Amino acid sequence: MESEIEKRTLRRISWRIVPFIMLLYFIAYIDRVNIGFASLTMNKDLGLTASMLGFGAGIFFWGYFLFEVPSNLILNKVGARIWITRVMVTWGIISGCMVFVQGPNSFYAMRFLLGASEAGFFPGIILYLSYWFPARHRAGVTAYFMAAAPLSTALGSPISAALLEMNGVMGLAGWQWLFILEAIPALILGVVVFFYMTDRPEQASWLKDDERAWLVSAMNQEAADKAASANHSILRGLADPRVIALALIYFGTSAGLYTLGIWAPQIIKQTGVSTMTVGLLNAIPPTVSVIAMVLWSRHSDRTGERTWHVILACIAAATGLVIAGSAHSIVGLIAALTLVNVGISCAKPPLWSMPTMFLSGAAAASGIAVINSVGNLGGFAAPAVIGWVKDRTGSFAGGLYFVAALLVLSAVLTLLLARSQTKKVAVAH
Repeated sequence: MESEIEKRTLRRISWRIVPFIMLLYFIAYIDRVNIGFASLTMNKDLGLTASMLGFGAGIFFWGYFLFEVPSNLILNKVGARIWITRVMVTWGIISGCMVFVQGPNSFYAMRFLLGASEAGFFPGIILYLSYWFPARHRAGVTAYFMAAAPLSTALGSPISAALLEMNGVMGLAGWQWLFILEAIPALILGVVVFFYMTDRPEQASWLKDDERAWLVSAMNQEAADKAASANHSILRGLADPRVIALALIYFGTSAGLYTLGIWAPQIIKQTGVSTMTVGLLNAIPPTVSVIAMVLWSRHSDRTGERTWHVILACIAAATGLVIAGSAHSIVGLIAALTLVNVGISCAKPPLWSMPTMFLSGAAAASGIAVINSVGNLGGFAAPAVIGWVKDRTGSFAGGLYFVAALLVLSAVLTLLLARSQTKKVAVAH
């Protein structure tokens, strides 16, 4: 049972931290995937094929991959406040500079730089949450944070579609206005982070003395309990087989997420509806998925079960992709994309509660960064393969089936990881 002080403290830190980091991720995700809407008119202006769009959209994750681990280790050393400020201001500038793209090569370069500049943001926040919330509450909190991704699609889709209508204003194309106006919030919030964020519970002057004392004690006790079995060193975090397994599982879920983020507007557009209608229809699946994600994650926290919460969600998303690949009506397509959204969104919070169960300190910083950076390469593979298949077959179906297979593989790997952990516990006893 939770004590009164625990409830009061968790309520206060939740209201202080969670809405703010949701807002940050909301902006981050919009700047990552607004290329999906920009492409509705930008492709023709710049002469980009489906393969070029898929490759350029995905190369973001190579920049992310190369700089993720060092970025998270720096955050662990200098604190989230300073480092998240740096990350956001840099990516805001580069996102705005997308307005200067003139062809495939400059498009690839800017997407790579955007990934490099944003590296460390997401795993940095996951690490940051592990400083403030006890493990038993982490999946639920992570779910609220990650709900910002589908929320940004739900709210950002109509906004992005409307910005495309600014075509010709001050001599700029609609897609150029989209990049300019959607980059500004990152710059503003980057400055706000510096003054608003608190690095550690010990420094939280906004907590009452008894609340701060309880939180510091609880987190120190958790660290001590974990000390006997948890890995702390950077190299342990990089080399732990469980980290590699989680990275491969995350690869499939990321492939699914960025299939939706990059290609859903194009998939819906090919049914013949207007750009504004695309924006409105594309908002439906993520709206449903936010509700499902929070309920699913709460159930995971309440039962303490992680494995099957990940497996069933991955299978649901894979099923939705297969249906979407063969859907012939707009209603069937949106229903299938809703199932994909729900599956992808529900898989991630219980998955992200796993690494901090066996990693702490610098090992958690490096391990979480490895899972995110390697896993996010799924965000390169899926858009690139889908674009390549689309150019060769004229259809999205083959690419969607490929991503569905990756999600089935994620489900299988999750089951194998759980089985191996069960055997280790049995041997230890």
